[in-house]
Amino acid sequence: MRSRVDRFSRLVLIVALPLLLTLPDLVTAATVANPLCSAETVSFNPDNGQDIVVPSGFKVSVFVAGLNAPTAVAFRGNAKKFEVFVLESGHGLPSICNDEITFQTAFPHSLNPFTPDILVFNQSGTKIAGPLGKPANVNAPTSGTFQAHGPAIDIAFEKGFEGGRLFASDSNQSLRTSGNNNSSRIVAVNPETGLVTPFITGLPTGDHPAEQITFKDGHIYWSQGSTTNSGVVGLDNGNGANQQDIPCQNIVLSANVFASSATVSTSGYSPHGVQRPGATVPAFDSATGPGICDGAILRAKVNAKNPKDTIEPFSWGYRNPYGIRFAPHDHALQGGLFVTENGEDERGARPTNNAPDRLQLAQLNPDGTPDYHGWPDRFGFLDSTQAVFNPVGGPGDDDPAAAVGKPVKPILAFPPQPITAPLALEPADVAIVGLDFVPDSFVHGPVKRGAALAGREGDFGFSKGNGTPEEGHDIQLINFSRPGEPLQLQLQRFAHNTTFEQAFVDGIRGINSSRPSSTGFVGSTGLWISSSVRTSAPTLWITARCGTSASRIPPAGSRLLPTPHSSRFPVPA
Repeated sequence: MRSRVDRFSRLVLIVALPLLLTLPDLVTAATVANPLCSAETVSFNPDNGQDIVVPSGFKVSVFVAGLNAPTAVAFRGNAKKFEVFVLESGHGLPSICNDEITFQTAFPHSLNPFTPDILVFNQSGTKIAGPLGKPANVNAPTSGTFQAHGPAIDIAFEKGFEGGRLFASDSNQSLRTSGNNNSSRIVAVNPETGLVTPFITGLPTGDHPAEQITFKDGHIYWSQGSTTNSGVVGLDNGNGANQQDIPCQNIVLSANVFASSATVSTSGYSPHGVQRPGATVPAFDSATGPGICDGAILRAKVNAKNPKDTIEPFSWGYRNPYGIRFAPHDHALQGGLFVTENGEDERGARPTNNAPDRLQLAQLNPDGTPDYHGWPDRFGFLDSTQAVFNPVGGPGDDDPAAAVGKPVKPILAFPPQPITAPLALEPADVAIVGLDFVPDSFVHGPVKRGAALAGREGDFGFSKGNGTPEEGHDIQLINFSRPGEPLQLQLQRFAHNTTFEQAFVDGIRGINSSRPSSTGFVGSTGLWISSSVRTSAPTLWITARCGTSASRIPPAGSRLLPTPHSSRFPVPA
């Protein structure tokens, strides 16, 4: 175990702020307003992130500010010259204050901040290209750009730092209305021209779209979130117009149906208002092609002539498996796919309270079939019927009289296979999202060899706070036991605001709206951290879903030297 950082390390943190039309070019204090809701103002004061608390040996400084809803970064280059690609996601959660159609009508000659695009920066933080892939007209059919209604979630170079094809995930999920089901895509983006070319289309879209991307052994992997909150299409799903969830294996439904009103009830894995108690639902039912399902980790052959024809589930039985990263081979997880999963909310036709977020290990069964992690009837280690999950009532419940104070009844008659338990649980509503494993040169203080760091969005207000102070709006450190020892995870905050609140509440210089959603370590030359990668100056990048600034955290006393960056892996200089 190393007791110091090799030469120097840096952590880059995207600080979240509300989605804005215009922001100051310099990192200075200002009050800024949403262009569509001028009364909605916040304090934009990232400065150098002085109010972000990090462990001894790390320091926060700003890399770039003035971004609109960045959700991912990807890097290309070498130690002497590199580029930073930042994905601005566009319209996310439905709101009259972040509507791309309304903006285009009100400001027809202005660049629309509510549509997705990619900006490119050099190693000094100077913008050198973009916006790439940005739709010119939100009312026109999609052609050669991202889908206008968004959100776009992730970008990743096929060969990591070496570049190659740049892939992204996008959708029209933000509308949550009929006509946008199956709108999620995996696309290829020309990093020079910005031309967006569909790679895989017709993926499930509802509560959650296609999300994070990673690569291994000739496959592209992505997290495919559930189309509903807890397995039932309710009024929270486009007033019932969104598509039902799609199973990855044959399932048998229970006799239970779930009420949205006194006259409308729905079975799980069924269209809104359809009751089919005891029915057998075949694998991939209602999907646009074989192998497509949701609440799953899917993969396809990245070099196939028709990649959609090669889709297969790698692991399933999740609600929203957002973050996915393969662990190093010399790790306690033995190269396995580490997954962050967001738990259920109190809303819809099957509202659920106190459901924890989960940390999972995804893997194929010995026979090559996907393993199963228990959703929609297992929330962490416990069945949904446990009293701790009973709804308490909230603004998002479809029919409180039918649900409040009552057990959350199962959707399935029985699990399709034995359930794989999570590695660890997170607090309810913490919304843990993007993650990455640290290289050896980042080992310092509480950060142990093989650790991971993950962004945690914080809750969306469907339930009461998860503690005092609340957990979320922060970066979590996940330490693992050593290879060969009994598997153990140790969880603690790594970076958070001094107030444990979002920065705009008190006007502090810190994380605002706090939706960090992707992380990645990078480096230049020196220490080898795997059989094909070496690094001595790793950098952790964390992007924010509703954010507008980026920061980096080097160890105290280190020089701020430019280093190449890759959201997946560094490459030798």
